[in-house]
Amino acid sequence: MKAVVTGGAGFIGSHVVDHLHDHGHEVVVIDNYSTGRPQNIEHVASQVTIVEADISEPGAWVSAFDGIDWVIHLAALADIVPSIQNPDGYFRSNVDGTFNVLQASRASGVKRFVYAASSSCYGIPDAFPTAEGAEMRPQYPYALTKLLGEQLVMHWAQIYGFPALSLRFFNVYGPRSRTSGSYGAMFGVFLAQKLAERPYTIVGDGTQARDFTYVTDIADAVCTAAASHVSGEIMNLGSGATVSVNRVVELLGGASTYVPKRPGEPDQTFADISKVRRLLGWAPKVGIEDGVSRLLENIDYWRDAPVWDPDSIAEATRDWFKYLGKS
Repeated sequence: MKAVVTGGAGFIGSHVVDHLHDHGHEVVVIDNYSTGRPQNIEHVASQVTIVEADISEPGAWVSAFDGIDWVIHLAALADIVPSIQNPDGYFRSNVDGTFNVLQASRASGVKRFVYAASSSCYGIPDAFPTAEGAEMRPQYPYALTKLLGEQLVMHWAQIYGFPALSLRFFNVYGPRSRTSGSYGAMFGVFLAQKLAERPYTIVGDGTQARDFTYVTDIADAVCTAAASHVSGEIMNLGSGATVSVNRVVELLGGASTYVPKRPGEPDQTFADISKVRRLLGWAPKVGIEDGVSRLLENIDYWRDAPVWDPDSIAEATRDWFKYLGKS
C-alpha cells in the first residue's frame, strides 16, 4: 500500500513510519517539524518521501495524497499548558488541520483514514477501565481540539461514507518521546533527570496510576487498523493494565522528590480495550518492565533534554493552576 503519515517525524509518527516501511509499504511523511524532529526519521529518509508542510493551511501539500491508499493522521499540537496559553494555534492545528487532511483524503479517494485521538477527552471519568461510551469531559483546550477533530472524522464517515476510524491513545511512551517544549511528558522528564543524576519530580504522592502503552504496540495497532475493513468506529488503545508513577520510579532507579498535584488530572487512566480486541484482533505485547528496560537502553536520546526541578516546574505550570484550579 501507499500511505501518508501526517506528523510522521514525531514521536509516535516516526514509529508508525518504521512499521509501515518494515512491512513493505510506500510511505509519504508530511510534517512541519513544529514538534517532530528530522532525526526521528533520518534512518529511513532516503527510502520514504518527505513533504515539509503545515496542514493547518491549504497548500501544494494536498498533491501528496494523489494515489494514496491509507492516511494516518497523527499531526497535532500536544501539551496542556501551551494549549491554555495558545488556544487559537491549537484550534488551527488540531481542528482546521484535521479538516484539511480529511478533505484532501476524501478528494483522493483513500481506502482507509486512521485518526489519532486522545484519551484526554474523557477528562476525569467515573468508571475504570473506561469504555468508549463514557461521557466526554475535556479539561483543557488540547483535549477539546482533539475531540473536535475526532467528531469531524466520525461525521465524515457518517455523511460521506468515508472509510475512517478513530483510535484513542492512552499514555504512550517509548524511544523518541519529546525532549523539549513545555513540561508535561513524564518519561522524557524522568530520563533527563536520571542522566543528570537529579531526583525524579513526582507529581502528588505518586500513587496515581496510568495506562502506559509502549509506542511500538501503538504503531502496530495503527497499521492493523489501516489494513482492516472497519469504518466509522472509535476504539481505545491501551496496555490493558495500570502502573503507578511510584512503580515507574522504582523501575528506573534513583532518588525522587515531590511536586504539588495538579488540577484537571485524573488519579487513574485505564483503557477498556475489549472493543479493539474484538474488532481488530489487536492486543498489546510490551509490559511496563520490558518497556522501561528498552527506554534505558536508548537513554542517550534524552541527553540534551531540559532537566526540570521543582522550581522550574512550578513556573512552567503556573497557568495550569491558574486556569484549571478554578474548579
